[in-house]
Amino acid sequence: MTPSDTSSVNLTIVLMVTSSKRPDQWIFPGGGVEPEEDSSVTAMREVAEEAGVIGKLDRFLGIFENIERKHRTEVFVMVVTEELPEWEDSIRIGRQRKWFTVEDALKHLRLHKPVQMTYLETLLTCNRRMNKVS
Repeated sequence: MTPSDTSSVNLTIVLMVTSSKRPDQWIFPGGGVEPEEDSSVTAMREVAEEAGVIGKLDRFLGIFENIERKHRTEVFVMVVTEELPEWEDSIRIGRQRKWFTVEDALKHLRLHKPVQMTYLETLLTCNRRMNKVS
């Protein structure tokens, strides 16, 4: 996710949240799709619940599959337009959110969430390609 004053093409910072299972680890927000729910709606709902932010989806980044865990994740880029002072997971489990530089986010993810690291690397690769074209 990027704040509203940062173009996704010129990505410099991303929003992460503390893990519900390991609060000392930072991860990207996400969650499960409800029955009959579109994945883009899921993305907006989960980000509001877990990170307490509102915004607009910028683009669909891709589908990432973990064959070992039989898990499939659809990833979106979101431009944040509002940060709520309190949100569901901050109240319920004390979850925190924080903006990280891309470099710092990659360092955190490399240690304990390498699959999520691939999301950010994919975004960076897409942005480099877009910048070369423009």
